[in-house]
Amino acid sequence: MDKRNLNWITWSFIVGTVIVVVIMLMNTLHRPEHIVLPDTTAASDQIAEEPGTDGDALTVVEIAPATVQSAIATLSRPEAYRRTVTVEQFWSTGSGSYETTVTVSGGWTRMDRTMPDGRVRHSIIGPEETCVWYNNETAIYHSTVGGVSADNEQCIPTYEDILDLPVEAISTADYRVLSDIRCIYVEASEENSQLCYWVSVDTGLLVAAEKLMDGERVYRMEALTVDQTEPAATEFTLPDGTSLF
Repeated sequence: MDKRNLNWITWSFIVGTVIVVVIMLMNTLHRPEHIVLPDTTAASDQIAEEPGTDGDALTVVEIAPATVQSAIATLSRPEAYRRTVTVEQFWSTGSGSYETTVTVSGGWTRMDRTMPDGRVRHSIIGPEETCVWYNNETAIYHSTVGGVSADNEQCIPTYEDILDLPVEAISTADYRVLSDIRCIYVEASEENSQLCYWVSVDTGLLVAAEKLMDGERVYRMEALTVDQTEPAATEFTLPDGTSLF
């Protein structure tokens, strides 16, 4: 083999080697980033946020007494829904309970509750007006909303009850599952009472609450199912035919 052929083979080898190295570097530069996510399945009563719609990442939001109020403040309730709220009250000689059917559409809330005497109390609270009547009577009580909210009418805690708690009063805050509902759980102390709240992370609704006095339960509310179908306009029509919409 003459010197000229040897030089050609040598240069061919060098060029081929350079091409291979360049290809390897390009593959390295374009390799997708591998993301290792934290293990969020350590406890059965803990939940994490699901992946976003783009499927690119999993965001784990830590809930603690110092951060839970900020987390709850970001939740919002559905614009329209229907559910049944059960309230139980306990005292030393017995207990009592009642159910309220709650129908919500925009800024209007209708509540239908059977009273101990068998009468059905109907009430509708809007942005500026409250209407109350019993059974199918056409006698309707009208008033301005004032300081009575739909939550007050249902005898259930409100978001403000949680958000207004002193941070130092919150002893426990975490994620929990209640009857297959993913919730933010908050436990707080107030004088000689203990308050417990379960707020759905899917609907933003309070689904359960308890109050204990000296370790004894005195109050409990529960509303575990919700129908988010838009209510009919007739739900907000008074017995005399007046439509509130």
